[in-house]
Amino acid sequence: MEYKKYVADRVKEVTFSTIRYFFNAVNQVPDAISLCIGEPDFVTPLHIREAAKKALDEGKTSYTPNPGIIELREEIAKYLESRFNVSYNPSKEIIVTIGASEAIDVAMRTLLNPGDEVLIPEPAFVAYKPCVVLAGGRPISVPTYMKDGFVLKPEILEKYITPKSKALILSYPNNPTGAIMSRDELMGIARIAEKHDLIVISDEIYAELTYGAEHTAFAALPGMRERTVTISGFSKAYSMTGWRLGYLAAPEGLAEELLKVHQYGVACAPSMAQYAAIEALKNGEENVKRMREEYDRRRVFVYNSLKDMGLECFEPKGAFYIFPSVENTGLSCEEFANKLLFDKKVAVVPGIAFGECGKGFVRISYAASMENLEKAMERINEFLKKI
Repeated sequence: MEYKKYVADRVKEVTFSTIRYFFNAVNQVPDAISLCIGEPDFVTPLHIREAAKKALDEGKTSYTPNPGIIELREEIAKYLESRFNVSYNPSKEIIVTIGASEAIDVAMRTLLNPGDEVLIPEPAFVAYKPCVVLAGGRPISVPTYMKDGFVLKPEILEKYITPKSKALILSYPNNPTGAIMSRDELMGIARIAEKHDLIVISDEIYAELTYGAEHTAFAALPGMRERTVTISGFSKAYSMTGWRLGYLAAPEGLAEELLKVHQYGVACAPSMAQYAAIEALKNGEENVKRMREEYDRRRVFVYNSLKDMGLECFEPKGAFYIFPSVENTGLSCEEFANKLLFDKKVAVVPGIAFGECGKGFVRISYAASMENLEKAMERINEFLKKI
């Protein structure tokens, strides 16, 4: 059968992730070191795993309420208020999702009518554009630049706003660049959002992973809570990627609509994972601190190593990625990544995977052991000397 004729046009428009291509290619290269995937190399802390086991032993395996276990929503609300000074009603304004990925999809499908435009600062996480397209919207790329620290500039953002602009995605700390935005910088964006009546989808999954600066929640800015959907989760800070647990926080009138899409799409997040997340929020702060300190150590090592090799490199201040320019090698970012993998057995992601602004860059994840990072830096140095 010719299945293409049955597939919706918007699905045909979406391509597979370049990240997955390189992740899968690693399996074809014996002894390759993968610095592709944004996944902590730490095992989920024992006390969190034990909480899930306890829930299983107690038979807590049934559906939960659609928005999640109320105790978990209460803990999320406490966390957001104490950590970022933004208050939400756990009963009506927080929805537990299957990872931050589902939260992004739910936000797009709830907000977008056909043709609505979503402004996406690039380089950007690879899922944003496809989620907009699959929801019937139109993604609009807004460039950011290394010379600006990959910070979104209000004057540049405003150039891309049209009468069809409905939403803006913010993702700071940023994947893939590691950039962060200060409160003052975010205030400039807040003024634009208010002026043009934009809903802001603020993906703050890396909020706990900043180095030398405190994260500012966009919803905590004056007047922004009412127009912000905050997205976060447990994968990065608590090393809980496989548990698939995230959340949405939004004003009651909007959260009610978001819940409809979540309810019919997945019913609820896994119950055992929710009990694990309660434990993570109650007693996980020391583990988060320990992992953040280790990421910081790796960050400094990789940044200094790349600079010493002669690669122009922005110093990341958040997440666990670094985004060096490879333009001075004479290779495109795709050529660089392919040759590095097959010649020196190190897998990185070409920057073009994150949008046109990523051309000439590669993304390196330092969520890997120091031993592997040291080996990888040696191999990259050898590769650069060779070419």
